Amino acid sequence: MSQLTVLVTDDDKDIRDGIEIYLKNEGYHVLKAADGLEAIELLEKNEVHLIILDIMMPKMDGITATFKIRAERNIPIIMLSAKAEQTDKIHGLSVGADDYITKPFHPLELMARVKSQLRRYVNLGNFGDAAQVDGLELDVAAREVRVDGEPVKLTPTEYKITELLLKNAGRVFSIGEIYELVWNEPAYNAENIVAVHIRKIREKIEADPKNPRYLKVVWGLGYKIEK
Repeated sequence: MSQLTVLVTDDDKDIRDGIEIYLKNEGYHVLKAADGLEAIELLEKNEVHLIILDIMMPKMDGITATFKIRAERNIPIIMLSAKAEQTDKIHGLSVGADDYITKPFHPLELMARVKSQLRRYVNLGNFGDAAQVDGLELDVAAREVRVDGEPVKLTPTEYKITELLLKNAGRVFSIGEIYELVWNEPAYNAENIVAVHIRKIREKIEADPKNPRYLKVVWGLGYKIEK
């Protein structure tokens, strides 16, 4: 694959420039935006493989930008925020972000998150066969999940969770197992993070998310896709 492009969006020029240095050292092509509006304009004109997106910005904040981006694209989004509260993290993930990192952060930690998200995004569909349970179908080649033949728009993280559970239909995965297999890092305070993504997946694949046909909770153990 050709050089991967990362879009860095933050209203602080020093932060944009600092992140750019580390990304370029890792071999990525970098685009920069000072707010959500500028980021969306760059997305319309360029092929972007990952977005680093600050929450608090003028003109258009990161939450609003994420809503608009998710309406058209499923590329990974890593949110940046000065807020460290778990509820803020959950809110960021619930609107469609794939990962969340709190300022101030170590640049090497951010690079590790970038590599993890890009590896998952680029490699989606490069291994394994299609899987299907009743009307729920995984098309690996197309990087797509379909319900009764209709495509479902999932974020990369939502896709990866669905892929994991659907390829192993009937097997129960604990929250820790899901987090470690999907995020490729040790599970720490993972309960709410995984639960948010499970809820979003259910909203997209289930006719009645409160009475799911496919994605089941096994109380005290974890989640599974029913065979």
